[in-house]
Amino acid sequence: MASLASALGLRAASFVPNNAPAFLGFHFLFAYGILSSRTLKQYYGIDHNESPREDLAKYGDAAVRSGKITARQLGMLRRNESAHANAVENYTLFVAAMAFATFARVEPQYVNRAGVVYTVARIAYGVVYILVDHPTWSQIRGLTWWTGNLSCLWLLWRAWGKLSEV
Repeated sequence: MASLASALGLRAASFVPNNAPAFLGFHFLFAYGILSSRTLKQYYGIDHNESPREDLAKYGDAAVRSGKITARQLGMLRRNESAHANAVENYTLFVAAMAFATFARVEPQYVNRAGVVYTVARIAYGVVYILVDHPTWSQIRGLTWWTGNLSCLWLLWRAWGKLSEV
């Protein structure tokens, strides 16, 4: 098994595996599981399984009025729903970038590097989106969003270059 430094092309190795399937699996679980808003809504006791997408719209303000949660907690729950939706939407670009790069035989260390950059950026994005409610500090979210997307666009550019070789 290659070391992390070898897998990222930072140290010479005779074989570097393409870790795209592992990155894809992680990001599926991250987008659809870890960032799912159901967990926090269950924690705060305002999850209604019969129509969970309407929980905050139907019951959020009432939960604040009744003292079940604070307005700040309701804001966090709303941001969690948005972070989850964005992760699901963004997963398509990540899948395309990983798939095209693998198909085009982009060097595995480049695929792995882009995967690590994307992973760090998306985790930071989720944390900042959910936990930061200050307008100035929330700008970090945009930086992490662009960092993740640029890693995907860079991979697509590398794939284009490989597919365009004659």
